[in-house]
Amino acid sequence: MSSEQFATEPVGTPDHRPAISAPDALSPAALADARRAQPKRGLIGLAFVLPVAALLAAGAGGPAHSVVVLAPVVTFSLPVVAMIAFWWEDWPGSLLRGGWSGVYDTVVVVAAGLVLTDLGQRVAAGVVLWGPAAPGLGAAYPDTLPLAAGIFTIMLQLTLVNEGWPLRGLGRLRSGVAALAVCWVAGSVVFLGLVRPGVVSVESYGAWLTAVGVWQMVWYVVLRGWPFARIRRRPVRLAVANVVVVACGWGSHLLASELIGWSPGWITAVSGAGIASVLVVSMLFEAWPAIRFDPLPGRSLALVTVVLLTALLSWALPMLAQLTGVPAVEVSGWVTHATLNALSVAVILHVAVWRRWPAGASTSTSD
Repeated sequence: MSSEQFATEPVGTPDHRPAISAPDALSPAALADARRAQPKRGLIGLAFVLPVAALLAAGAGGPAHSVVVLAPVVTFSLPVVAMIAFWWEDWPGSLLRGGWSGVYDTVVVVAAGLVLTDLGQRVAAGVVLWGPAAPGLGAAYPDTLPLAAGIFTIMLQLTLVNEGWPLRGLGRLRSGVAALAVCWVAGSVVFLGLVRPGVVSVESYGAWLTAVGVWQMVWYVVLRGWPFARIRRRPVRLAVANVVVVACGWGSHLLASELIGWSPGWITAVSGAGIASVLVVSMLFEAWPAIRFDPLPGRSLALVTVVLLTALLSWALPMLAQLTGVPAVEVSGWVTHATLNALSVAVILHVAVWRRWPAGASTSTSD
């Protein structure tokens, strides 16, 4: 995989995509930096990622209770993480230096997650979480999770697959706020129109969303927009990309449910493991060792690595849940929380929000 191959960018490719999905290639500087620094940089990052993931997965009174208390807040905070990392480019933390940048952004994420969880509870069930007679944070589980997951899936579709168009023309800060608002409105409309009245079951809706999320990650994080980036005309490129991603999610959901016979909860758990695996392989470790090969074998190796890590997480985490006393009926829910929420959020925070502090910034996240 030569630097020239990675530096080549097809004519007509947009210039304003998030760096994590830079079209089809890494720049020569980013490629050289990743080759030189990995896997050491990724292994150092695990010292940040694993404790944060463990805290989110089991830090609130054990695994079972952590799902109830933390899953809604973390899920509602995911679109805010995406906004800060991929739309605001680390603002407002970028106003500060060193680790203070990450601390500042993390505080913003946590505060926004709490506020949006309360808003989500109002939308999903018409109940407030705070106040003298309010039920408290645990009441948001599990009713608000489909709403939160839908908002985040739409946010990723808009950010990665739709290249932020047409909102990026509003400017960095306004476009991020607009994207968050649009995704909240769209996610709420779908939830209130399909899920709340029972047209689509909560479990099936969640399974379909995470199946789509896997393909968002595969096409736009593992493969960095390939092959869609080769389509020159933006209207055609966006139309094809959106249709293919949704169709792949739908197809894999049907395959898992109808042919393999997986339950919606297990589809969601495995899909969550797949999304987390993509982020670990392609974001934390920058696709090492695949970046040392030519594009075709490199992409293939990255995909194989993601599949193997997904299989490992899907096998090991249910056993860990059982060993730690998670009730059998809640195992798939905890696995989903541990991967899709805890591990994924920890990786995005470390790489895109904390900029790998204190190990040092990665040029590949800004190229």
